[in-house]
Amino acid sequence: MFDPSFYKDKKVLVTGHTGFKGTWLCKMLIDAGAWVTGYSLVPPTEPNLFDLSGIADDMVSIIGDIRDLPRLREVFAMARPEIVLHLAAQPIVRDSYKEPVYTYETNVMGTVNVLECVRESDSVVSFLNVTTDKVYHNNEWEWGYRENEPLDGFDPYSNSKSCSELVTHSYKNSFFADGRVAISTARAGNVIGGGDFANDRIIPDCVRAVEKSEDIVVRNPHSTRPYQHVLEPLGAYLMITQRQYEMEKFAGYYNVGPDECDCVTTGELVSLFCEKWGDGVKWINQSVGGPHEANFLKLDCSKLKAVFGWKPRWHVARAVEKTVEWTKVYLAGGDVSACMQAQIAEFYGEQE
Repeated sequence: MFDPSFYKDKKVLVTGHTGFKGTWLCKMLIDAGAWVTGYSLVPPTEPNLFDLSGIADDMVSIIGDIRDLPRLREVFAMARPEIVLHLAAQPIVRDSYKEPVYTYETNVMGTVNVLECVRESDSVVSFLNVTTDKVYHNNEWEWGYRENEPLDGFDPYSNSKSCSELVTHSYKNSFFADGRVAISTARAGNVIGGGDFANDRIIPDCVRAVEKSEDIVVRNPHSTRPYQHVLEPLGAYLMITQRQYEMEKFAGYYNVGPDECDCVTTGELVSLFCEKWGDGVKWINQSVGGPHEANFLKLDCSKLKAVFGWKPRWHVARAVEKTVEWTKVYLAGGDVSACMQAQIAEFYGEQE
């Protein structure tokens, strides 16, 4: 499993550090004693977890565009990272229909730019590109996708992440065949957790409705997704980058998702949220239309389990419970950073 002690005094660069997952990841690395540099656009929402967490005081936070290769080169030269985790992306499916060019520029050429900086670097040992379960050609079948399935996302977001995977494969084969940098990709499913304020995501929609004392509107309650707490994939990312840093043979392409029991419909997820929240919160089914989104999608994570002995720790009910716990601290004006630290410590404790 992920060993926090490995990261003590390691130089780590995280792209997309101001986002939801990026903030949690940087918090984990900071708590582990790493020297963290982040490169990202300004936080994508207001409010946002990055500002609420206060982690900018404990790391080097650089605001910049992943499409700006000269600026990115400067950051690599300054930070001299040993480990690079690439999370920067335009991550919203429905937004990708509105801004396809920006989505491709960010998700494809952004990956090219990061890998070009890794290629030019003499300090990087381990690189991980974080993509998505949506990279696969989705046949809407009942079993999970494996790492050797065809990559062909349907919408501009999903397809751009498929392209990002292929860019990574090409760079790995063309420039790192000698193994001087261990390179992997991680394909994760839907994550939930405290501090996600993104538009067009179901748990943030639930939180916004509760804030306004309104019923939660669910536009597609029958869509099935693999839901996991944000700490699950982040722990797996850090495990992969650690193990391939130690032995290049662990570099590869990995699905990171929950167990079968955590593939639930959107309606079931929202019902769990209402149950954990209490206070008579309820939801209504109200389709609002919109562009195509997959109805059924899940991952086969047998490879990650077989190679590393990895297994999920918090099932979906626990994930929702921890999300509600953080949100109630936030809405009460409490110390959200302390809540994050406590949840991280609790998650690690259950790895023993």
